[in-house]
Amino acid sequence: MLHSLPTIILASQSPRRRQLLEWAEVNFTVEVIPTSETYPHDLSIEEVPVYIAREKARVVNSSLNPAGIPLLAADTVVVLDNRIIGKPKDTAEAIQILTDLSGKTHRVITGVVLMHAKGEIAFADCTEVTFHTLTYEQIEQYVTRYQPFDKAGAYAIQEWIGVVGIQSIKGDFYNVMGLPVSRVIQALYSISS
Repeated sequence: MLHSLPTIILASQSPRRRQLLEWAEVNFTVEVIPTSETYPHDLSIEEVPVYIAREKARVVNSSLNPAGIPLLAADTVVVLDNRIIGKPKDTAEAIQILTDLSGKTHRVITGVVLMHAKGEIAFADCTEVTFHTLTYEQIEQYVTRYQPFDKAGAYAIQEWIGVVGIQSIKGDFYNVMGLPVSRVIQALYSISS
């Protein structure tokens, strides 16, 4: 059954998204053109990552995909108290973000866009993550050691802070890593049938 999935283009430089597709045994190549991650401010929070993913997909699809190969793009945002938390600029901001997340529940929303010959499949997947209360020392140690500056919310769930600091998860674990793989696979099956 696995062989019926199409080979795709992944429009993302995220090593975590590559790893997840490899685990799912999806054949893919990576093509990335840097795009602005800005968005219109009248969008709902759930629409933001889908909008950014669509922009990533559109740029790569129009420039680097003349054969019309199915193309996947994604963007992940972390949301606390209805505020989008981006990637930290530096150590101080990473520590502040994790201090804000400590002891609270936040949402991780990944927007996914799959462009294919017959159109587009787009959706957002949401996972709720609750952190234990973390000490300043734990947070500082994590930021110093793991340098989470390329990660929305200043953490990666598969690293030390996820293993030690997360109290509960409601939803897709892999969505928090950056890609709701099972939903992506279902979308790929739907375009290959």
